[in-house]
Amino acid sequence: QVHLVESGGGLAQPGGSLRLSCAASGFTFSNYAMNWFRQPPGKEREFVATISRTGSNTNYADSVKGRFTISRDNAKSTVYLQMNSLKAADTAVYYCGWNGYWGQGTQVTISS
Repeated sequence: QVHLVESGGGLAQPGGSLRLSCAASGFTFSNYAMNWFRQPPGKEREFVATISRTGSNTNYADSVKGRFTISRDNAKSTVYLQMNSLKAADTAVYYCGWNGYWGQGTQVTISS
């Protein structure tokens, strides 16, 4: 049974940083690319970042490029999203995604 559990969200000020984690279980984590998505208030879910199974390749949405960094620890079956220089527009529920499965999401709110 696949489980994806996000954590690390919260309230941060503009310009601040947060680090999200997603702990995965129920599949062979090291065999698959992993993704982060987000859903801003009143909008559809959107792609944020993806990382290859070894971590050697990453890709980002233009809106977060240069500010967010996706990484993974295959020994811990965990994928991370380091978010720096946060903006109000980054306010959203952030989801870890794999093969059509989603976690419960973690709320990120950027406000002064």
